[in-house]
Amino acid sequence: MLSIDLNRDYVKQTTSKSRIRFQDCDPLCHLNNAKYFDYFFNAREDEISDLYGFNLADVFQAYRAGWVAYSQKISYVRSALPGELVTIHSRVIFADEKMAVLEYLMSDESDTKLKSVLWTTIKYIDLKAGKSTTHPPEIQGFFDKILYHEANYENVDFETRVKHLIQEYKKK
Repeated sequence: MLSIDLNRDYVKQTTSKSRIRFQDCDPLCHLNNAKYFDYFFNAREDEISDLYGFNLADVFQAYRAGWVAYSQKISYVRSALPGELVTIHSRVIFADEKMAVLEYLMSDESDTKLKSVLWTTIKYIDLKAGKSTTHPPEIQGFFDKILYHEANYENVDFETRVKHLIQEYKKK
């Protein structure tokens, strides 16, 4: 059941740990490039259920609408290796009436070595019409509550953001 309480304070960033599976790695024993997406998306889906009290299926069912990936920008900074425990962060760095941008970070277990950065742009789609639609007020209000302003999305491009994050991780 979908329940968004706009009077509640929500965390702006999700964080979880995941172990890199051997089956997800290429012959060079690096996480396959396409598999980064699975690790990022699965971590976020698990965390929003725990932290925000609903899952994506609740949104689809309640509003007969949901998000589809529109574009992706990814940077592979350092390889993730089989058996390695990684830290995955995700946050909403932009949201307007019809779309949102999520930022994902993967780092080592101690969260001191950045491995990958992903920006995913998602569009809100009416499932029946198959067309973009506007977020209902409570969804937009929820985005406003969880928006991670520190990414400075509207004033920085992806490549500049990645360089900034690399520098931040070097300071850790």
